[in-house]
Amino acid sequence: MQTDSAINYQRALEALRSGVPNRDAVRVLGSNQTEVEKLFAEKLKAAQSDAERGEQVSGILVAGGFGSGKSHLLEYLEHLALSSNFVCSRIAISKETPLFDTEKVIHSAIDNAVVPGMSGQVIQELALRLQPNNPKYAELYEWANSRKSGLCPWFPATLLLHERLNNDPELVDQITGFWSGDKLSISRIRQGLKQVNAAAAYALKPVKLKYLALQRFIFASHLILAAGYSGWVLLVDEVELIGRYSILQRGKSYAELARLLGKTEGESFPGVVTVAAITDDFGLAVLQEKGDRDAIGPRFRNKGTDEYTILAGRAEAGMRYIERSSIVLQPPDPAALWHTYERLKEIHGNAYSWEPPEIPPPEVSVSRRMRSYVRRWVNEWDLKRLYPGQEIVTEDEQEVKPTYDPDEALEVLSEPSNQG
Repeated sequence: MQTDSAINYQRALEALRSGVPNRDAVRVLGSNQTEVEKLFAEKLKAAQSDAERGEQVSGILVAGGFGSGKSHLLEYLEHLALSSNFVCSRIAISKETPLFDTEKVIHSAIDNAVVPGMSGQVIQELALRLQPNNPKYAELYEWANSRKSGLCPWFPATLLLHERLNNDPELVDQITGFWSGDKLSISRIRQGLKQVNAAAAYALKPVKLKYLALQRFIFASHLILAAGYSGWVLLVDEVELIGRYSILQRGKSYAELARLLGKTEGESFPGVVTVAAITDDFGLAVLQEKGDRDAIGPRFRNKGTDEYTILAGRAEAGMRYIERSSIVLQPPDPAALWHTYERLKEIHGNAYSWEPPEIPPPEVSVSRRMRSYVRRWVNEWDLKRLYPGQEIVTEDEQEVKPTYDPDEALEVLSEPSNQG
């Protein structure tokens, strides 16, 4: 009979074999990217102190080739952040979540958020932890009702109703749904304000969903702090998909990346720490060879609008960050390989209750990815267990190169509509 621990080990091995890390795999292997781990720990510590001053720490951009462990590293950093009382969100850039679409990125961040020690709908869980008599709640309320918050009246109004009308569970549910991304009618808010004699306090007007999304993100970041958590960690994977967009969407994506990494003037998300992952050849293949570094800024400014002038500066900030500030993941050295080999051997033995034999070490190469070593070891032990006594010969994997060819399927953008 298999034990729960044996099943967990088997689950970890399957994840490592497929190259898609899960929590079991990360928990048993950890990470060998000590530079990033150290910097991440510093960012978490700084985020807590900077949040008190209403500031945001700059994010981290890690770069590596296919199979170098970017996704594994993000999973491990999530484990560290949750252990430090941070809410965490994994955002995988994809057709459904294009980086140039602020609304969809923010929806993904909120929808995929994980609260330490909790399950269920995130915003609803956070709202349950709000305590009106707590100083943190007082700070949230004062900020939301101040001009410096930049929020439209929808948010302070609904915050007031959430506090005062807790005897109306249907309205409270609609409010937390609105904070999460659902629609809420102006008439419903006005009806609630009349019940608490505050109808004249808030001038409610329809708001475009595009702009409402960003305000929802700002509000959520403060809500997390008010609920007693250390901050909000965003882990953004597959950023290299930018290279397959049209030039207009690439420019908007660089601007959005700069925003998430805390590199845009006039915007700050206190308590937010972003770690994004991108391929290590992106700067050469897209910023230089496609000409984005020199073309996007002037192209946006030539449109002659304030919106595109601002976007130009932000896009350039995002491109500079990719070129100058990304941290290239280190290939595994002999010590890291030996540690991983020994740990995998132990895991395989525990998973299947046997003693895995030694496997001759492959030739160490700076171009060989950790995934290649791991998959070879796991596959060989599987074969030796299933076919004892047989000679096993495995071939090395061919290196996979990312493509930056245009893909029109990634460029679909929904039209903004109004909330009201």
